[in-house]
Amino acid sequence: MGRKSTVDKQSPGVRAHILRRLRENRLTLDELIADLHATFPDAAASGELPSRSALHRFGQGVQEIVAHEREMAAAAEALVAELGEEFDAKSGALLAQAVTTLASKTAMNAIQSDQALEISDVLDLARAAKAAQEARSLNLRERQAVAKAAREKLLEEQAAKLEAMGNKGGVTEDTKRAIREALGII
Repeated sequence: MGRKSTVDKQSPGVRAHILRRLRENRLTLDELIADLHATFPDAAASGELPSRSALHRFGQGVQEIVAHEREMAAAAEALVAELGEEFDAKSGALLAQAVTTLASKTAMNAIQSDQALEISDVLDLARAAKAAQEARSLNLRERQAVAKAAREKLLEEQAAKLEAMGNKGGVTEDTKRAIREALGII
């Protein structure tokens, strides 16, 4: 991929501060630069802080990612509202799909622009794809566990109702046994 941004080359504290401020989206570019100079005076004095144009370019990328995240959250909420399920289950599946799509898009963009992918970039894409797949399988396992628990509870309730029923209306033990077998109550 392309050259690393000067923001990516900053110390972890400076980079985290820049990312936090950009996500908050409350400062103009000039205010962000002033904030960085006030927060990290030693780095500012030695000229280690990123330039105005580097911050602007990096901020545009962050804003694009944040906008995509907001779109994905809105899409998940719309799906949930339409399908009537809890937000968490659908948003998890949608997030996994979004990560897979983003990793694929990043790889395709690099290939189409004839950029050389470094091994670290390939490893990052592989980790993202693996995390997305794990999120999908975890979501499926959670849904299966919930369905199993609901089925077991239903069977318990049905068994209790059959026991409480007694022999009302000519229902014999043979009839109850047949009902249990049909419902899968053992």
